[in-house]
Amino acid sequence: MYTIYVKFSCLENKREAFVEKMKAEGILDDIRAEDGCIKYDYYFSEGNRNELLLIEQWESKEHQQIHCTLPHMDKMRQFKDDYIADTILGEIQI
Repeated sequence: MYTIYVKFSCLENKREAFVEKMKAEGILDDIRAEDGCIKYDYYFSEGNRNELLLIEQWESKEHQQIHCTLPHMDKMRQFKDDYIADTILGEIQI
């Protein structure tokens, strides 16, 4: 299993709007239906209203790398900068 976190610093008051856009565009459903996707969930920081955490769990690192190349991810990249100021990514060892 391969697990990563993605910490987003969202633009002011854009955190919830980003997640809603991902849902409305069907991107979250597409991701969760991908081969090898075990978990793809967002978490809101209680202490920082502009911080968003994503936990991704995949059957393998290869599945996650393929995920990044799919058309729905290109679709997300088209609007991401309207909501996200900075992104930090890391692997989680379980």
